[in-house]
Amino acid sequence: MGKENILSEIKVAEDKAQKMIDDGKKRKNDRIVSARAEAREIIKQAEADAQESAQSAMRSAEESIASEKQVIIESGNKEAEEIRKQASSNMDKAVENLLTELERSIHA
Repeated sequence: MGKENILSEIKVAEDKAQKMIDDGKKRKNDRIVSARAEAREIIKQAEADAQESAQSAMRSAEESIASEKQVIIESGNKEAEEIRKQASSNMDKAVENLLTELERSIHA
C-alpha cells in the first residue's frame, strides 16, 4: 500500500469516526429534548391533578360547612320556637296576674 492509500484510509476512518461522534451527539441531544418535553408534560399533568385535588377538597369542605350550617340553623330554629312558646306561656301568666291584680284593686 502506498503512503497516499494509507492516508486516504485514515482520512476515511476519521470521517467515519467523526460521523459516529456527530450522530451520537445528535441522538443525545434529541433524547435530552424529548426528556425535557416529557418532563414538562409530567409537570403540567401533576399541576392539573393537584388543582383538581384542591378543588375537590374545597368542594368537600364547602359541602361539609353547608351541612353543619343547616344543622346549626335547624337547632337555632328549634331553640327559638321553644323560647317563643315559653314567652307566650309567660305572657299568658303575666296577663292573668295583671287581671287578677286589677280585679283585686277594683274590689278592694
